[in-house]
Amino acid sequence: MDTGLSSTAIRTDLFGTLADGTAVHRWTLERAGTRARVLTYGGAVQSVEVPGRDGVRAGVALGLPDLAAYETCSGPYFGVLVGRYANRIAGASFVLDGQTHHVTPNEGRNHVHGGALGFDKRVWEAREIPGGVELSLVAEDGEEGFPGRLAVSAAYTLDEDGALRIAYRATTDAPTVVNLTNHTYWNLAGADSGSAAGHTLRIAAGRITPVDGESIPTGELLPVDGTRFDFREARAVGTGYDHNFVLDEAVDGPAAELCDPGSGRVLTVTTTEPGIQLYTADHLDGRPYRPCDGIALETQHFPDSPNRPEFPSTVLRPGEEYASTTVYGFSVR
Repeated sequence: MDTGLSSTAIRTDLFGTLADGTAVHRWTLERAGTRARVLTYGGAVQSVEVPGRDGVRAGVALGLPDLAAYETCSGPYFGVLVGRYANRIAGASFVLDGQTHHVTPNEGRNHVHGGALGFDKRVWEAREIPGGVELSLVAEDGEEGFPGRLAVSAAYTLDEDGALRIAYRATTDAPTVVNLTNHTYWNLAGADSGSAAGHTLRIAAGRITPVDGESIPTGELLPVDGTRFDFREARAVGTGYDHNFVLDEAVDGPAAELCDPGSGRVLTVTTTEPGIQLYTADHLDGRPYRPCDGIALETQHFPDSPNRPEFPSTVLRPGEEYASTTVYGFSVR
């Protein structure tokens, strides 16, 4: 029986070397028409190539050409694995078990995407596994202000239909908070085709977590009815989105579906996470991509959950395992 992992072609090559001599490798996975490239630097998905309606394969993930570009253009988080805490923590602090923890403020007074030296800027250890590559690292107690020594792994594999699966795992030796995601920007017309505005999008979410002027959740769960956040039926994506969508608990099928009508390429997102951050990349500055050249669909727990006990918990304790899986499926119509 085909397990869905046995026939992926896997190869690796040297992608570059950091100033301190650390080697960075690129892993290429290929199966069922999908070719994905993953870097040990930041766990970045450098590229994903899939065919369109015409059978021609094109890159649909916004990536950078070399290691120097990833080092100098880290702000947009192109394709990287984000942690220890993806999205924002208000005031760069939270209370856990009665103790206040101060984490790195790297977006004004707030913390975002793991801090100054988050997982996106680390070189991960890599080993081949059936169907792909598993990346791993250890974040020491106190790193970026977070408590607990956290052991993290992320397995990137291709399913039998060419879907890209990312399975995250983490354990800790002290109570901490964890929220991991992948920050790939998608443009199904092709990564170099210009604006992705006009792609059609469906998200199985009847509510969002509205935010204040600093992009911090207010704590409200706002129904999308009658608002520009209603993507329960597929419609064209505009600009100006950087919001967390609360996924419906009884989702029949993918949590989200993105489609480029021109090429016919379709991306589906299936996840064990309770939320998806829709980001239309309005702040890209032309190095090398312009505003809205890609659309990010970041599967996640909600922003500022450590300060919002009414949100699903992101607390991880010794003896527990953080486990999260997101699958990016590709097809044409």
